[in-house]
Amino acid sequence: MRLATFAVGTPVGPARRLGLLVAGNTLLDVNAAYTQLLAARLAAAQVRTVADAILPPDLAQLLATGAVGRDALAEVRAAEFGEDRNEFGQRLYYRIDDITLLAPLPRPASIRDCSAFEEHIRNTAGPRGVPEEWYRHPVYYKGNPASVVGDGTPIRRPSGETRMDYELEFAIVIGKSGRNITVTRAPEYIAGYTVFNDVSCRDIQLAEMRAFLGPAKGKDFDSGNVLGPYLVTPDEFDPAAPNAMVARVDGEEWSRGRTDSLHYSVAEIISYISTNETLHPGDVIGVGTVGGGCGLELGRFPQMGQVVELEIDGLGLLRNQFVDAQYPTPKETSWDDSMAKSP
Repeated sequence: MRLATFAVGTPVGPARRLGLLVAGNTLLDVNAAYTQLLAARLAAAQVRTVADAILPPDLAQLLATGAVGRDALAEVRAAEFGEDRNEFGQRLYYRIDDITLLAPLPRPASIRDCSAFEEHIRNTAGPRGVPEEWYRHPVYYKGNPASVVGDGTPIRRPSGETRMDYELEFAIVIGKSGRNITVTRAPEYIAGYTVFNDVSCRDIQLAEMRAFLGPAKGKDFDSGNVLGPYLVTPDEFDPAAPNAMVARVDGEEWSRGRTDSLHYSVAEIISYISTNETLHPGDVIGVGTVGGGCGLELGRFPQMGQVVELEIDGLGLLRNQFVDAQYPTPKETSWDDSMAKSP
């Protein structure tokens, strides 16, 4: 199944809802639908409270309910609803054209991003080649979960940056807590997958990593992590299959790869990251950039105003425009190179 978080207008402002894709352009509000199912079983005063507890309109909260929430979601998926609203006046169906899609997890519990495609490492390592250490375990860094945006949101270039780049990836979403997870059992912990654009500011990133740490500000900026458009459950997406991965800039294909070109499997990635550390529902793990999947490898970068599309067979298409930042910061409170201190 495909789940989407979306925003709808209300008299008191936008409200987030969780939808199940039931047709090419229609979402079923799963919380409102479950409310309708409960109306035949519970007293009216109890229905909304129980529905919000078992099948909440928030994906992170739904994952935290565990098997109870999964069972309720399966029941909604199997049911048929003839009306457009439930007995409490809640709308059941929304056309995608009429709502605003958000990231499936607008605020993940955490973000880790690996680099598990060997070709990408070869293309960016330079004369030194792939470090021997890369073959020992799937390395990763931690991103900023507060910087996540979804399909259609403009990606704002930080001031001073000249080489803002896309990175063509997919991400794993963890569905239940686990520690020291074995490779064999790792699939049990996967809630689903989504397209991931790990936007990178190459001027900033490459400069700061020469200081032997990072990436930091080269990745950490508002709108720098793009997820969407859906969370696709494992029964509908197999990363070990040859799913095409394509990046386009203003409609021109720039990158093409396949999900099955991973050096480390999804199960191996989960097992390694969970070593001596508990993974939690709503954790997001990017697998890394597919070979040839970014401008740095190609020697060219999207220009401001251009639209970047990342599409992965089975996961969907993520589309965002690169634009200049529009929040001027007072000079006296902003950092610039003149503030750097000599050793």
